[in-house]
Amino acid sequence: MYELLNYILGDLMTRLINPFDMAVTQLTSVAKLIDLDPNVLEILKKPKREIIVHLPVKMDDGSIKVFTGYRVQHNDARGPYKGGIRYHPNVTLDEVRALAMWMTWKTAVMNLPYGGAKGGITCNPLEMSKGELERLTRRYTYAIREFIHPYIDIPAPDVYTNEQIMAWIMDTYSALAGRNEPGVVTAKPIELQGSEGRTEATGFGVMVTAREAIKKLGLNNSEITVAVQGYGNVSYWAAYYAHKWGYKLVAASDSKGGVYNPDGINPVDLLKYKRETGSVINYPKARNISNEELLELSVTVLVPGAIEEVITEKNADNIRAKIISEGANGPTTPKADKILFEKGILVIPDILANAGGVTTSYLEWVQNLMRYYWSKEEVLSKLEKRMVDAFEGVYRISREKNIDMRSAAYIIAVSRVAKAIELRGIWP
Repeated sequence: MYELLNYILGDLMTRLINPFDMAVTQLTSVAKLIDLDPNVLEILKKPKREIIVHLPVKMDDGSIKVFTGYRVQHNDARGPYKGGIRYHPNVTLDEVRALAMWMTWKTAVMNLPYGGAKGGITCNPLEMSKGELERLTRRYTYAIREFIHPYIDIPAPDVYTNEQIMAWIMDTYSALAGRNEPGVVTAKPIELQGSEGRTEATGFGVMVTAREAIKKLGLNNSEITVAVQGYGNVSYWAAYYAHKWGYKLVAASDSKGGVYNPDGINPVDLLKYKRETGSVINYPKARNISNEELLELSVTVLVPGAIEEVITEKNADNIRAKIISEGANGPTTPKADKILFEKGILVIPDILANAGGVTTSYLEWVQNLMRYYWSKEEVLSKLEKRMVDAFEGVYRISREKNIDMRSAAYIIAVSRVAKAIELRGIWP
């Protein structure tokens, strides 16, 4: 139960366990907890559709290179498939299968009217020119065109993909359809009917869930301290909203190290410094600390928002935060999860805490379908309500069953998907 989503990011294939086998094992564990119908379990163990395509692309030197691409559609009982597309040298079918299943649970725990899917191309985008990436993207879109659609499967960015790649997918699909179809992908540029608020959405959601946890624990707002590991997009916006709501940001870090000031750090000023120097280290208004030291600070809220597996059985006993809101995917290992739960630390799992991105993607999709667009304030207000509702549901289950928040989140997610399957039945 504790290993859910620990393999979402990073080089999955370097691990000893096949990621899809892991996903199925996790599903089976949840099934036992909720006494899931064995017939429904058999359905959920396998993706509904797996697409493998081989993509010949003309490289800048005139040669032709053939890439392998995937799109796996796990389950659509609750709505159209939803999930990102990643470009990475180690993308494999089993990795994409696992990621698609995990997306089914992520959309379900947020109660979004979606199923789960994932896509990927085995390539090294860091060694490709912009022109090569565009040709690869358009070829991939052409190859899977019959299986994506605003009402069937809506991709989004993932590892080493971005809004530019989404723009190429949208344009290619629209050209083939003979009409403009912005709703076929999400996280597009604003100029191509993307959504306001998408940039800050994930970090905002991380801090909304942390704020709700603070309320549940009855903590005094004037005494809340926050530390964020990683000072990229997610952690910056988490820090920004923490500061805005009157919490004290006392530490932040990046890959080179961290900074600490018990009297507080202005997140906007720190971001400006990082952009000027390339790192938060040596920030003149704080002292340098290591990433390891940051994790073990005595703070109210800790946001591990950088990489996976930074809280392990080796340091879990030293963690002194009251609340951990997982901005990154899989920052806490299974053994560490158990230790933290026994210590009474409230861990808001990644599947919930960092779901602001996919939730805003849903809001973008709704706007695209309506051809009516909301302001940033409206988007964030709608996102906030969904994050609060999802947190309340997971927290209630965790307290009723005396289980950790991660287990509670997966009980809710799998139960929702199973109920949809049972109601729809098997036809033809």
